[in-house]
Amino acid sequence: MTKKTTGLSRRSILKGAAATATVAAGSTLGAPMIWAQNIKDVTLRQFGTGVSNLNEVAEKVKEDLGFTLEMTALDSDSVTQRAATQPNSFDIADIEYWICKKVWPAGNLQPMDVSKITNYDKIVGIFKDGKLTPESVIAQGTAPHTVGFVDGPDGTSFADHETGWMTLIPTIYNADTLGIRPDLIGRPIDSWAELLNPEFKGKASILDISSIGIMDAAMVCEAMGEMSYGDKGNMTREEIDKTMAILTEAKRAGQFRAFWKSFDESVNLMASGEVVIQSMWSPAITAVKTKGIPCVYQPLKEGYRSWGGGIGLSKNLSGLELDAAYEYINWYLSGWVGGFLMRQGYYSAVPETSKEFMTADEWGYWFEGKPAQEDIMNPQGQVMEKAGATRDGGSFEERMGHVACWNAVMDENQYMVRKWNEFIAA
Repeated sequence: MTKKTTGLSRRSILKGAAATATVAAGSTLGAPMIWAQNIKDVTLRQFGTGVSNLNEVAEKVKEDLGFTLEMTALDSDSVTQRAATQPNSFDIADIEYWICKKVWPAGNLQPMDVSKITNYDKIVGIFKDGKLTPESVIAQGTAPHTVGFVDGPDGTSFADHETGWMTLIPTIYNADTLGIRPDLIGRPIDSWAELLNPEFKGKASILDISSIGIMDAAMVCEAMGEMSYGDKGNMTREEIDKTMAILTEAKRAGQFRAFWKSFDESVNLMASGEVVIQSMWSPAITAVKTKGIPCVYQPLKEGYRSWGGGIGLSKNLSGLELDAAYEYINWYLSGWVGGFLMRQGYYSAVPETSKEFMTADEWGYWFEGKPAQEDIMNPQGQVMEKAGATRDGGSFEERMGHVACWNAVMDENQYMVRKWNEFIAA
């Protein structure tokens, strides 16, 4: 399968910059000859979750930009802890926006100047004013734009509007829902409430990451008519107690087969048929389908639980390394990574550049919700969907236009975590 590519790699652009004494896009150095000579000596240390800390990206950075990107993949809690407490252990923090709310007050990240971001104007509105379209209703929870800006280069608190200084440069996001095994369920599923339907006793699962799991739980409880939240992403103690009581009752009745923390666990539970309905992430669905097993990321009438991530820079980053980091961000948004991520079911913060690195058929399937003209491959070249298939949930606008809440950090976060842990231990 051939991919559309642009004529020049970023690497060749950098070489050309040195030869002509002009600066590569996004670079701020006044001496491009020195940049081109020294770039191979730069090593940037990046950490984040396994969702986007991918070996293929590090390899492509080396090929296109010439420097080394060392990646460390951690779970969400470890990512939060490192970003908040170990500023000397990283250069780039690849984190989610709800984590940013926990991390930014620690002062370990530096605000980023959007004038250095080549494709800033093409970043989707979700990350700027919270709206996909002018008519969009802003979802509950920690919407990315609410923690995306600070007042200036030394800003310490979040701004409620675009300021020219971002906490994270957005890269990846998605609309999450429940994964199901349609062949084992044998009937339509259209509500989050089905996760606690006794029909699936012993064959349901929810993820054991408290900040995300409780959002799935809230979607379920509200869909069941048991709860009505002021803001699912910022519950009161009473709302937390009621939510966890409903989950605990279901657990004691044997509803859950397991609680998963890792991508692989969720894939194995679903592929084996031990679980037929559960919290899932898009690439886990892709992984199950690639095994030839029916698996659907089921659109639900109550909408999606969404999340978004971005790249943050250590406050200790300066000089050539800081310039390389900005170059990396501009490269990240220039399309290759976006195309790679879109083939896993994620979305790019700058979709239009990703289009250049996908076939028209891939773009139609993943972004526009059109039937596939040919077999759809995963990023590793394995068949994931047969010709004629359409994406679960439809187009970008249909999916991201029906987000009910964003992953969040609550004011009562510590209380929530304690109650969640009591539920897991019950």
